[in-house]
Formats: sequence, C-alpha cells, structure tokens
Amino acid sequence: MLKLLSKILTWIKNNLESYKRVLVIARKPDKEDLQKTLRICLIIMAIIGFIGFVFYTISILFIG
Repeated sequence: MLKLLSKILTWIKNNLESYKRVLVIARKPDKEDLQKTLRICLIIMAIIGFIGFVFYTISILFIG
C-alpha cells in the first residue's frame, strides 16, 4: 500500500514539474496571433454550421 502511494506521489510530482516547464515556456499571444486564431475558429464554425443547414434543408425537402 505504501509503495503504491509512493508511486502515485512520484507520478504527480513528475507531471507537475512537466506542467510547470510548459507554463514557464508559454507566452501570452499577441494581438495578431489572437485575431488569426479567432478568425480561423469563426470560419470553421461557419462552415460546419452551413453544412448542418444544408443537411437539414435536404432532409426537410426529401423526407417531408
């Protein structure tokens, strides 16, 4: 039981160190990067919404 607890604590410690490294390296995106990401996400959402609308319209027309 104690060995299992030790393994779990070691695993948690290693993961926290890994997360800390990522957070230290990470940076806040500048305004240009944020705008590009937002634009891409909105375009993809619009495409998926349009595809859903087309499927819905086709199903209404053919199924009734």
